[in-house]
Amino acid sequence: MTYDTNDDIIDRVASLAADSATHALRHQRAKVVEATQGSYDALFDPVLGGLTLVERLLVALYASRLAPSPALVAHYRAELAAHEVDAATLAAVQTGAPEDLSAPRLRTILAFTRTLIENPVAGDKAALQTLPAAGLTTPAVVALAQLIAFLSYQTRLVAGLQALKQLERSS
Repeated sequence: MTYDTNDDIIDRVASLAADSATHALRHQRAKVVEATQGSYDALFDPVLGGLTLVERLLVALYASRLAPSPALVAHYRAELAAHEVDAATLAAVQTGAPEDLSAPRLRTILAFTRTLIENPVAGDKAALQTLPAAGLTTPAVVALAQLIAFLSYQTRLVAGLQALKQLERSS
């Protein structure tokens, strides 16, 4: 994959202007910027197996809501708009009520997501074992854990950049 500096998800979500000091600071480490974008591209590649793209986007929306990161919530909601998602499913994820979902697989995926976001120490063997019991394969469990870890990183990165941008404005 080739990195396109004009299509960087973090720059877009954090609303970084290309001529800002915060943008310049972030792009001083080009390898990190490219690796972050590359991780996003890989984790949301439609051909990635184990979890459907819609499941991954629902996890991202839910994790962003739990964080909370309004900018990422808006991004993932917009990404989901390009896909057919049951209104009740979307409402349950957006309101933070995955227990209302009729699909046990997605309910389990989101419960695991909540555990890792809110109390990572509780993401133990017992928590992991709920995933295969809900029909996830080992590669799907690994993909989910990688996705949640990336979303935690992405949330902190966006929050830090937004804070720097605020400081830049007030200076």
